[in-house]
Amino acid sequence: MPPVDTFDSDFHLTAVLAGLYVYPIKSCAGIALDASELDDTGLAWDRAWMVVTPTGEFVTQRTLPRMALVRPQLRRYDMVLRAPGMLALHLPLESAESPRAVRVWRDTVQAWDMGDLAAQWFSDFLGQPLRLVRADPERPRMASTDWTGGLAAPYLFADGYPLLVASQASLDGLNQRLRRAGHAPVGMDRFRPNIVLSGLEAHDEDRLEMLHIGPPENEVRLQPVKPCVRCPVPNIDPATALSDPAVGDTLQTYRADARLGGGVTFGMNAILHAGAGQVLRVGQPVSADYRFD
Repeated sequence: MPPVDTFDSDFHLTAVLAGLYVYPIKSCAGIALDASELDDTGLAWDRAWMVVTPTGEFVTQRTLPRMALVRPQLRRYDMVLRAPGMLALHLPLESAESPRAVRVWRDTVQAWDMGDLAAQWFSDFLGQPLRLVRADPERPRMASTDWTGGLAAPYLFADGYPLLVASQASLDGLNQRLRRAGHAPVGMDRFRPNIVLSGLEAHDEDRLEMLHIGPPENEVRLQPVKPCVRCPVPNIDPATALSDPAVGDTLQTYRADARLGGGVTFGMNAILHAGAGQVLRVGQPVSADYRFD
């Protein structure tokens, strides 16, 4: 679908919702969707499960890059996990075995253990003792109010916010730089966004006010609140789980943000203001105003 690029004298723009992605298991592969329902905590099933050590500490691609090769498939009643050399694992969507406390970054939260079969599957594929847990939707984590303007923003096992927004133009700009330096271009899956917009200039998502999606009577309102500081995960090829520093090194040349201690940013963390229960669809128009700080 061609991008829409419409501006008026009030610095208003209309973009297009060009991609929707959920990542059912934190740090495993994502799923591209044509449509997704919004929950209070973000897109339905996003980061609803997480892999942990036997003591409950979360693990990610940062230390176990082969997690990128675990590919979930969401079906009506179950989730199917596939990985190279492994038999498929089927997990009912509404099942869990026993409660347990787990730790993700500085938060200790109550979750649900998914049982010994799932634990053995992940332990065998990733080469160390691990377990799979499911978030308790009744006990979400809360985003930092330092960036939400004091608003409560619940989320599950994501790093810090319920949604991540990026633009296709931002990726195109990165790939132009990678090509000029003799590197291969990369896909958006390196950056693990939930929502991808077309019709923007590169990194315009950094300076957008409220995003308005859908008709007024069922409008979804999303607010970008904080630039997403990138860890080494975008250096990992999702197809091979091999790491190359080219992506991070290239971003470092033009995306260091002094407000965040020089952290390299790509995409914007966002929170939900209105629209829980509504369905987002690829192709929907998205309107917003620019923010001028």
